[in-house]
Amino acid sequence: MPPSPIRIAILLAARNGAPFIAAQLASLAGQEYRHWRLVVSDDGSTDGTAEAVTRFALEHPGRDISLIDGPRAGATRNFLSLIGAVQPGEGFAFCDQDDVWLSDRLSRGVRALGGLDGPALHVTRTTICDQTLRPLCPAPLYRRAPSFRNALVQACTPGNTMLVNPQGAALLAAGAPAAAAASVISHDWWSYQMIAGAGGQVIRDPAQTVLYRQHPGNVMGRNDTARAMLARLQGLGRGDYGGWLRANAHALSGAAELLTGENRALLRRFGAALGMGGRAWRPSSCASAFIARPAWERRRCWPLRPPDALGAGRGRDRGARRLAARLKARAFAQEADRCGKRAMPFRRPPPPDCAAKGSAFILPAAPRLGPDHHGSSSGAIRPPPQ
Repeated sequence: MPPSPIRIAILLAARNGAPFIAAQLASLAGQEYRHWRLVVSDDGSTDGTAEAVTRFALEHPGRDISLIDGPRAGATRNFLSLIGAVQPGEGFAFCDQDDVWLSDRLSRGVRALGGLDGPALHVTRTTICDQTLRPLCPAPLYRRAPSFRNALVQACTPGNTMLVNPQGAALLAAGAPAAAAASVISHDWWSYQMIAGAGGQVIRDPAQTVLYRQHPGNVMGRNDTARAMLARLQGLGRGDYGGWLRANAHALSGAAELLTGENRALLRRFGAALGMGGRAWRPSSCASAFIARPAWERRRCWPLRPPDALGAGRGRDRGARRLAARLKARAFAQEADRCGKRAMPFRRPPPPDCAAKGSAFILPAAPRLGPDHHGSSSGAIRPPPQ
């Protein structure tokens, strides 16, 4: 007798999404995989979002559709609270109010996760679209293999494509209170960290299953344009990245019993490098990124001082200012390359995946490493792709 199909709880965090939510709800109704229910957490909308959900429920009387009040503490907290609505034995999928799902969004993930033991999550790529859903380009394809080390320093599992199996859902439900208490910046980044930290499987599917709508109200938005890269660089200079790492580390420490012994030890080292051990000194986030790298990537490392200063928010450091100027130039050059215009000259062309990732940069010290290495914003040195 074949096993019963897994029921998926679709967790939709909503707030003032009336212009777009009807299209997203219609795409849920068109899913090939039919064993799902919908939970919408409305975070205090004033524009008819709740009415749109109510109409959708009336149009689909055979569906289990719930509308609940959100915590009114931001999108991340709304998603974290929704995890508590998942019932035992269910998997779940995060859902953004302004996207549109392709018909195989759920079915691909269910097939990939079927039969796996232990916590697991499945993510795909998105198709980046304008406000009218006109396709612009596919989202970048992340090349680094998923792991807990990588999860500590890089958010590369888009929540709007994420599907979590029942074991993973139970794990995240157990860890969600610690994440909420730590005020993590991103529910999907934290989910990746928890699943990987518990020894679970992370499946990265290159298929595109979500139309990712770009509009002025996006909470985060795409990260592969010059403007987006500059915004992230400014946040790095303010120390935002270091703050995010500390919040994530606090959340993981609050649920450390759910992690493997090896990953608990790594988390302790990571927290110590972030200055969370009660010592007076406070190394920057980039020092922790250095610890989070595999040993083979630490053999030859570019000097950490300028990126350290940026990661710690000490943007007035002279070396950090020089690095910031170089990174800005690189961002503009990558955008010019993408548009087919003349790019700014550099000492050495970027490796093939730099422009695609949008987060990899050539650092001033890179020539010391020889022609076969390049640096990335996570502080890792790795060989170029074959």
